[in-house]
Amino acid sequence: MSASATAVDQGSGPVPGGPDRLVRLVLALAVGSFTLQQCFVTPVLSRLQVEYTTDQATVTWVLTVYLLAASVATPLLGRAGDTWGKKRMFVLALAGMAAGALGAALAPSIGWLLAARAVQGAAGAVLPLSFGILRDVSRPERLSSGVSLMTSTTAVGFGLGLVLAGPVVDTLGVRWLFWLPAGFATLIALAVLWVVPESASTRAAPPPLLPALALGGWLGLFLLGVSRGGAWGWTSPWVLGMFAASAVLVLIWVRLERRARTPLIDLQMMRLRGVWTTNLIVMLSGFSMFALFGFLPQLLQTPEAAGYGLGATVTESGRFLIPWSLTSFTAGMLATRIIRATSVRIVICASTLLMATAMLLIAFLHSASWVIYLAMSLHGAGSGSVLAATALVVVRVVPPWQVGVASGMNANIRLVGGAVGATVMGVIVTGRLTATGYPAERGYTVGFLVLAGVFLLAHVAAYAIPKAGFGAGRTVAAEAAAPETVIADP
Repeated sequence: MSASATAVDQGSGPVPGGPDRLVRLVLALAVGSFTLQQCFVTPVLSRLQVEYTTDQATVTWVLTVYLLAASVATPLLGRAGDTWGKKRMFVLALAGMAAGALGAALAPSIGWLLAARAVQGAAGAVLPLSFGILRDVSRPERLSSGVSLMTSTTAVGFGLGLVLAGPVVDTLGVRWLFWLPAGFATLIALAVLWVVPESASTRAAPPPLLPALALGGWLGLFLLGVSRGGAWGWTSPWVLGMFAASAVLVLIWVRLERRARTPLIDLQMMRLRGVWTTNLIVMLSGFSMFALFGFLPQLLQTPEAAGYGLGATVTESGRFLIPWSLTSFTAGMLATRIIRATSVRIVICASTLLMATAMLLIAFLHSASWVIYLAMSLHGAGSGSVLAATALVVVRVVPPWQVGVASGMNANIRLVGGAVGATVMGVIVTGRLTATGYPAERGYTVGFLVLAGVFLLAHVAAYAIPKAGFGAGRTVAAEAAAPETVIADP
């Protein structure tokens, strides 16, 4: 075996100071904080709509712009971490998180709030950077458990954000949804400076800025066109112009990525079967998951006088989502063991079916409280398993100097899917309003049926994951030589 292959098998090795529980705890708190801020606003979008005197389509962008910014910043800072140090970029992402939260807390208008949320979203790089730091400091036998911890922590962050949003708003007010994260992110950044060792220098080149601008441009124009198509008309000059400009920027982005010496999103890597299948599944899962969390609370909070809905308060709607957090965390922690006993393909196939079933239950039986609890339990188990399985594959199959950008690409695709999903779901749900001012029930039914269909597409995509397994030391280069292989037993 070559020296380079051996280095990949064993990771880059512990840095001076070595890994310890405190390092993992600080990384987990940072990851959990980012996902908490993703979902802190979702149960209270209706309150924010009133607070800033706007419409439902616009207030949905409080979630969408966060995901859009994260989709650009994640691969950019992931690549920067490979070049200039993962710890340094990790702290920078946390500083952006704190600054964005502070700006949101002081926002006098919806436009200001959206801009602040975009700054917050730049912290999306904390997840792939945490994977890279773990790869650098962990002993090989502890890497899998560290990745499982990070992915499971995302479930904790989601759960806390969904559950705590109501009590925070009821007791302290809407703006404390941002004051509290601002302080928390600052404390975590200080903790990272104190306990997390800097990664060893790598041979990665600086991140390219033009592809990042092109990526943000075409994705932003596409999402804006989708979100405004219903109101302005799908054939209006503005909407068609945004779609046309988005298509042109896509071509420019692809050309820039192909010509870049070190691309932001490695399109060559995306051609590998084990990589593109995983990323496709992640994108489809992100599409449905963020759409679910963006609109299920609004469905639950719809008063019964509208002819549907449970009339739940913000706090009560958060309680419906507790089972998701519990089952997602548990599934994420158990995913590695299950994969060892079966395979990545089996775990993802079973998980996507669970999530599709959950969406079907909500689509047709959303008036029964017990159905919501059951559906969220099933969805959480599937979501935690898929996230852990796909993240583990990415960390294992790339060499140490590409972990940041590869993990960033994977996380980025999930965020892109989430941004598109939240926007599309908003168009479906708000396409028709009743005399009461609330969306028609059919909009929610069709929307959740679409989400079920997307999970079924992810299920079909999982069958494209190659059957044969390979060991933890196999790299992308090795897969290129044997493209029919993928991790089955990490």
